[in-house]
Amino acid sequence: MRSSNPVLGRAFGNKRGYAAFEPRSTDALETMYSAPSASPLQTGRMTMDDVVARTGFLFAILVAVGAAAWRFEVGFGVAMIALLGALGLSLVISFSKTARPTLVVIYAALEGLAIGAISRFYNDVYPGIVSQAVIGTLAAFVGVLTLYRSGKLRATPQFTRILMGALIGYLVLGVASFIAALLGVGSGFGFYGVSGIGLLLAAGGVVLASLFLVLDFNQIEEGIRQGVSEQESWRAAFGLMVTIVWLYLEILRLLAILRRD
Repeated sequence: MRSSNPVLGRAFGNKRGYAAFEPRSTDALETMYSAPSASPLQTGRMTMDDVVARTGFLFAILVAVGAAAWRFEVGFGVAMIALLGALGLSLVISFSKTARPTLVVIYAALEGLAIGAISRFYNDVYPGIVSQAVIGTLAAFVGVLTLYRSGKLRATPQFTRILMGALIGYLVLGVASFIAALLGVGSGFGFYGVSGIGLLLAAGGVVLASLFLVLDFNQIEEGIRQGVSEQESWRAAFGLMVTIVWLYLEILRLLAILRRD
């Protein structure tokens, strides 16, 4: 029977309703069947190399802009504006149907501007704290990655539900403490003190951010397994960067609280 689809008809050279085959020699057939299957790169699918390369590129931008913000002593007000801009972009990137590399790069630059200014502020008050926070972030990242690769940490449905519940509790507590601090109620329930909720929030934030890396690793592996488009490596790199920056800021805040008291 002749196909009613003109595209299929032309693609398969169907002239009379039968499958048409181009005669091939035995050597040609043997070469065709012995050839290796197409790699993910050739098929336009996301690979781990893509994610690593994009993540490295984004962090290079973040560090470069952050170093400039540190060098030129960008004000705290500018840092807050950059953070708000980055937050808005993160929502657009997260809910966009397709990956948007340009927005991801702009996000990395805005984050670098904010992180550079915030890091300079902390380092002026507590000299050497930034290098400690960087080392702590790298150690946590490598530790979680090692546990994940060994199978000791897995993003099971139960693990994900517990983590999301803990995140909601963390956000509620953080917002309540921040509002209390603004109102001057009990110094924000000890938001800035070792003996108060501040220490608990900072330590909990470090743990949460570290464990969220497990979800990032799992999503990247799932994307590669499902053969998503190579463009999605930008979104994967973006998600990984968001979690690592969050982890760095939580470690920075925890160290500041410990050194303050």
